[in-house]
Amino acid sequence: MLLLYGLLNHAVAGCAMTFWTSPVFLSRLRLLRPKLMAALLATAVLAACGTTGSNTASGPVPAGHYRVQPGDTLNKIARANKQSVSSLVRWNNLSNPNQIHVGQVLRVTAPAGSAGGASTGGKTSGTATAPATSNTSRPSGSSASTAPTKKISLVWPAPGNIIRQFGQARSNGITIANTAGTPVVAAAAGTVAYAGNTLRGYGNMLIIRHANGFLSVYAHNRKLLVREGATVRQGQAIAEMGQTETTQPSLYFEVRQDGRVVDPRSLLPKR
Repeated sequence: MLLLYGLLNHAVAGCAMTFWTSPVFLSRLRLLRPKLMAALLATAVLAACGTTGSNTASGPVPAGHYRVQPGDTLNKIARANKQSVSSLVRWNNLSNPNQIHVGQVLRVTAPAGSAGGASTGGKTSGTATAPATSNTSRPSGSSASTAPTKKISLVWPAPGNIIRQFGQARSNGITIANTAGTPVVAAAAGTVAYAGNTLRGYGNMLIIRHANGFLSVYAHNRKLLVREGATVRQGQAIAEMGQTETTQPSLYFEVRQDGRVVDPRSLLPKR
């Protein structure tokens, strides 16, 4: 358990774009059982890269302050402390409310001699969005949706009907239904960061790492056609649609940039 805790801390402290190539991470990972290795990798790829900040801080937190935890957003912290986002931005000299990092200590009460920033139910300023609530249908560490800071050109990963939209039933992605065996293709060129079925609730799943900090997720497949480490082209067949850990043949498709979920339809061509 101590080894697992250390690995998770190491993953959370680094960016999802680079952490799995760290010699320290890989050497410790080899000591774990293969299935646990894969599950840890899949979870960390999705959850560890919410920001590119510094390592987790340690030590006591002063009164009136809060240490940022994995999955936090400034909006979530502001609401929990009955403050406005604009107040937290001002008190902490934040240039971008979407770029707080795990371990960062933030002031959450007004400094002495300044006006309080308690929210009275009005709208808060800033671009941070309300955090998504975790449930068993999502990976741990889910982050609030945000508009991508850089664009990526995607193609549809599979034909079919969308039976669950982004945000519907707290979904971090979209679900496309079709017949079992329907080809699933890479939405963009990239490298396969994970291929397996060790993350509960997702069945046979692929995670592909793309340029500009993007990751795409393909879950519930019947069969995976590529392996971890493989380089894939946009539109290349990577899996067959299936029904693993879901009620009907479908593909769960999710997109993240720097760890934050993005509505896939905002990046996909209209159809």
